[in-house]
Order: sequence, then structure tokens, then C-alpha cells
Amino acid sequence: MLSHEDNETLVRIGPGTPMGQLMRLYWIPFLPAKDLEADGQPQRVRLLGEDLIAFRDSEGRIGLVDHACPHRGAPLVFGRNEDCGLRCIYHGWKFGTDGRVLDMPAEPAESRLKDKVRINHYRCEERNGIVWAWMGADADSAPPLPHMEWNLVPEENVHVSFRVQECNWLQAIEGEIDSAHAPILHGRIDKQGAISDWTAKKDLRPTFECKRQDFGMSIASRRVLDAESCYWRVNQFLLPFYTLVPPQSQYPELSGHAWVPMDDEHTLCIMFSYTPASKLYDKSRQLFEQGHAGRETGHPSVNAYAPRPASEPFAKYWTRFNLQSAFLFNYDAQTKTWFSGLPGLWVQDAACQSGVAPIYDRSKEHLGISDTGIAMTRRLLLESVRNLDQRQQKPVRHDDPELFMVRAVSLTLPTGAAWNEAGREPMTARLGADFGYTP
Repeated sequence: MLSHEDNETLVRIGPGTPMGQLMRLYWIPFLPAKDLEADGQPQRVRLLGEDLIAFRDSEGRIGLVDHACPHRGAPLVFGRNEDCGLRCIYHGWKFGTDGRVLDMPAEPAESRLKDKVRINHYRCEERNGIVWAWMGADADSAPPLPHMEWNLVPEENVHVSFRVQECNWLQAIEGEIDSAHAPILHGRIDKQGAISDWTAKKDLRPTFECKRQDFGMSIASRRVLDAESCYWRVNQFLLPFYTLVPPQSQYPELSGHAWVPMDDEHTLCIMFSYTPASKLYDKSRQLFEQGHAGRETGHPSVNAYAPRPASEPFAKYWTRFNLQSAFLFNYDAQTKTWFSGLPGLWVQDAACQSGVAPIYDRSKEHLGISDTGIAMTRRLLLESVRNLDQRQQKPVRHDDPELFMVRAVSLTLPTGAAWNEAGREPMTARLGADFGYTP
């Protein structure tokens, strides 16, 4: 359990908060590049508690600016994106991607006002179809984009999806680094389908070992297969909000999430699935995009979305699976087929992560041995926040792009073999290199 004070420290991410300051040491992925067309419709986004507008100007530059015009607060989501700037429809003030005022048509020609006003803005870069924002105090001090394998492999190797989840970022992360839940929550009671063949189902009482890393935390779970061998799954938590999930033998691709905090009660879930050295399987991509037999997979399908008006942050990426719809829970399916009664992998996770409250009171928890990884990750986060807030001490190598070249692994090892030694090489991502073992 966490004290109320510690819980507040971890979940509050707005401007000026200790956790928000830690987040601002890192580049933040937030939008597919294809959503921003030159002179196209501006997109409203929310990141770290700030309401912003993203747009691409006539020359292809990306702007990320405050959502309100600094003149009299008109909404820039309705702005005209034209002639290398975003023009407010109220009085025509026009802003460049660098925040400068380019035009004030209602002011006298000799007015110097436009030289004094600047809209709040953040630096953006795009790489392999993803737009990243730097929200640190000084745009000139931004480190290089992190070398994350999912955003470096060729386009045909990866599938990336976006959705909004109505809970705090930490609840979402803790769901994915929890290896104990997978064969239970995602299981079937009719013993049909590929999920019923998961190796992890052979031992529902794993033991855990965790190891702090410069990048964050490795959370290893061991399941006994027989007298001579054990099955190890090593989930990775990467500061500040990334999780990596080990491959399954039936689904030999790497996957994970960026759990980007929109505000204290909403998370932008960016999921990535990729094969490191070859084209992603056509069948996998089809399942991700279309679902299977009316059910969701690890990614939201095209049928999952329930778009909201353009005035809502990330309007395209809200889904119909939420607390108001009871995540489309089906009791009949629960009694006959699916242990959870919920229609698909990510929906099952989302329902457990956000089905009680956007911010759960962790002082009410009763943690067990299977929660070792969660407890140690919380401790790591609290120490990182306090070191920065009280000592101005930043996490080691936080600005080293190579720090994030990490993989999650699933290894079958002889009884007694050390997972951290056997997994040293396969846990290191090398662009273009295959798994290095049989998942």
C-alpha cells in the first residue's frame, strides 16, 4: 500500500508538480504524424495537464501551442491553419510554430504589440510516423530523441495504435508490469483457443525477482515447467512511463506501451507491436486493426473508437469501452467462455485499471508477493521524484538516447540458471538484430 501523501506525489503530473517536473526531463510521444497535414485541421491535445493545439504549417513544420489565443482567450482549435501560421478566427491574430505573433490585422500598422506577445509553445520532432514533444524548461537543452526500437524499425515491421483511457497514468503502468494477472484475467474457461496454450498457464503462482536498472526496472517472474526447467518472463519498466512486454511463443513479436499522462485522470495509451528483424506478420496486423470475431486484441480495432468533437483532446482516440458502457461486459460469456466476460485483451486490462476510480486510493490495498515489481517500481519513482525535487538530482543517463534500447524477454532456462545473466544479450536491443533465442 501507499500512503495518501505518496500516492498524491506519484499521480499528480500537472505543471509545477514534482512528478510533472520529472516527466519533463524526457521527450513525449503524443500523435501520429499523419494526423497533422500541412495547412490541415489543427488537433487539440492535452499533455501533462496542459491543453494545447498541434498543427503543421505550410512548410511542414509542426507547432504545439497553447489552446487559447493570448489576446482574449478564443479557442485556437477553430483557428485557420494557413500561410505558415495558425490564425485565430476572433480577431485574426496569427501565430508561428515558434510562438511568435506574425500578424495582428485589427491593430494599427505601427503597433509594437506583436513584438511583445508570444504564445506558449513547445518544440516538436517527428520520427518514423510519430510526433514527439519536448516540454522541458529550455527547448535548446533538449537531448536527442530516445533510441526506442519500436520507433526505429522500418514501418512494415511495426503497428502503433492510440487510445484514451480514463484513469491515472500509474494505474495503467502497474497493470502492464504485473505479470501474475495475464493467464488469469485473459484466460478462457472452455480451454479453447491459443490463449489456453500459453506457457504461463502451467504455473499460476510465479515467484518474482526484480532488478533496478539505469533505465528503470526489470521485473522477472519464474514459473516451474518441470524438475529441470523454468519459464522466465521479464517485463521492463522504462522511465518515465514506458512498459515492455515479453513475447509469447504463439505471438512472437515485441510489444509495449507509452502511458502518456494527459492529466491526472486520463492517459494516452500508445501501444506498439513489432518484429525486430522482419516484416510484421500480415495476420497480426489484420488482427490488430480488425479484431477477431467481434473481440479486441492487444490494440484497439477500427471498430473500437467512438470519436468525440474536435474541441475534445485527442478527439479521434476515445473508445466505446469505458465505465459508462461497463466495458461491454457480457455475463453470459463469463459463464461459458471467457474468465473475465470482457471482450478482448486490452479491454480486460483497461476495465481492471480504470473500472473503480480514475485515481484509486492505494492506502486501501493489500499487496502480496506477486506485487513485488509494482512495489519496487513505486519506490523507484518516489526516489526519482524526491531526488529531483529536493536535490536537483536527475536520473542517471536520462538524456542518453542509447539507454532505452531494451527488450522484454521470455526464456526457458535450466532450473537454477540466473535470468539476468542468461537474458543479458537478448534484453539488449540492437537495431536489425533478431530475438537471439526462441521465444
